Amino acid sequence: MGRWRRPGLLLLLGLLAGACGLALLAYCCARFDRRRRRAPDFQRRLRERRRKEREQAKEHEKELRERKDAAKVQDFFLQEIQLGELWLERGEQKKAIEHLTNAIALCDHPAELMNILKQTLPPQVFEMLEHRLPYVTQRLEAALNEQDPPDE
Repeated sequence: MGRWRRPGLLLLLGLLAGACGLALLAYCCARFDRRRRRAPDFQRRLRERRRKEREQAKEHEKELRERKDAAKVQDFFLQEIQLGELWLERGEQKKAIEHLTNAIALCDHPAELMNILKQTLPPQVFEMLEHRLPYVTQRLEAALNEQDPPDE
């Protein structure tokens, strides 16, 4: 027992055991990596995984573009409502109708917006709005179709 009490010898044995463990770990990692790379379907699986990652990245970019476009549409919608209100306050009913019909054409729930406008607008202005709406909706759809890029 006396010979094991040397601090230098214990330190040396500990370092030697640690080095052996580290060497064994490195060997196992290298061996398994080599086996994995030599597998017959490794290249095929790697290409599939990279293809899936590219597709997911494209979908993510598309979602971001749609969000940006949705934000632009929402900003334009709010701007058209505000301009319609402004022109109504100034007494310019035709200009107000133009902006309000643009807003209705962009709205996700046009029936709800029409109900709100029916309650808040004077009857003759609301009637003009109803008559003008189909024309503006058709024009807006045509403009949006022209801006859509062709599908790849």
